[in-house]
Amino acid sequence: MHRVEHVMGMPIVVAVPGAAPPGPVDEVYDWFRWVDAVFSTYKPDSEVSRIGRGELAPADAHPLVREVFDRCEELRAETRGYFDARVASGLGFDPTGLVKGWSVDRAVEILERAGIAEYAVNAGGDMRVGGGTWRLGIQHPWERRAVARVFVATQVAVATSGEYARGRHVTDPHTGQAPDGLLSVTVTGPDLATADAYATAAFAMGAERAPGWLARLRGFDALAILAGGRLLATPRFPAAA
Repeated sequence: MHRVEHVMGMPIVVAVPGAAPPGPVDEVYDWFRWVDAVFSTYKPDSEVSRIGRGELAPADAHPLVREVFDRCEELRAETRGYFDARVASGLGFDPTGLVKGWSVDRAVEILERAGIAEYAVNAGGDMRVGGGTWRLGIQHPWERRAVARVFVATQVAVATSGEYARGRHVTDPHTGQAPDGLLSVTVTGPDLATADAYATAAFAMGAERAPGWLARLRGFDALAILAGGRLLATPRFPAAA
């Protein structure tokens, strides 16, 4: 079963080897549509947009919005401010860098509760896979049809931040400048929300600070592609297949 829908401004793919009951997959896409309605920074009536305009206090928002807000604050502290949902777009609160991965993690829970143990959920290039053996590729930062690394995994979240289709969209929140010396950062770990935030933070740090910070992460591993094409990986990052 392989299904693709355009939600949250990106293609979201749910793949299940063999047949799969449609109910849980329908529930997954209903979930993504709900997330889009509540967390979108483009929909004026979303709770996140209302928070940004000062019409809704985070404390009065939906419990899941408060959950995301609290996790964003935790990650701001963990990353020394390089992941900061409060300044990302000038809206006052923009959790976009967390919500995609967080919503995929919840989608995986829906599938697993339905007894689907083998799956891949890919949201705009960041993904969770479970069960079986999955062969995964990291897109090359400047060769559109090439991959920089291929590896095999059975249960992992994979998030990449870099200058791909969106160009230079990540900046150092402390300086407002684009990072230097890094083309992309891929982070693997047990949950996509944290992996995505760590990848964004590391890319914002640039080549001087990111490698040392990534090497100290617990439970997560990383592969950084430096300007010129050199690859730097933490010791437990999956070996090339």
